[in-house]
Amino acid sequence: MKIMGLDVGSKTVGVAISDALGWTAQGVEIVAIDEDEKEFGLERIGELIAENDVQLVVIGLPKNMNNTSGPRVKASKRYGKMVRAKFHVPVEFEDERLTTVEAERMLIEKADVSRAKRKRVIDKVAAELILQGYLDRNHV
Repeated sequence: MKIMGLDVGSKTVGVAISDALGWTAQGVEIVAIDEDEKEFGLERIGELIAENDVQLVVIGLPKNMNNTSGPRVKASKRYGKMVRAKFHVPVEFEDERLTTVEAERMLIEKADVSRAKRKRVIDKVAAELILQGYLDRNHV
């Protein structure tokens, strides 16, 4: 069963997809969106769901460090509702505290990626970390 992981921001959505066995997450792409203009990139998300026969979508919840929910958590939950309604796939949520920080650290320390390039790939790597964390905890 393939699972899609999403890191939802206000301007981009990082996308990762698991292997068929649900062991590893691979970053796929970054979908441009614009929350202010009500452009959510759902057409591309739907294409990726169909192309990869995705059976479950996991969306990161950017909770505050004290475990409270702010406006980005609400936005991620709204995005999840749209995905569930439009594509009729189950949606689960995964705590994503510090995934973007971890993604940036990995890109700097392990891949020595320049600041400009990090900005272009960070959301995809964060989606990969969100999905891998879900896979590791749930042993899908």
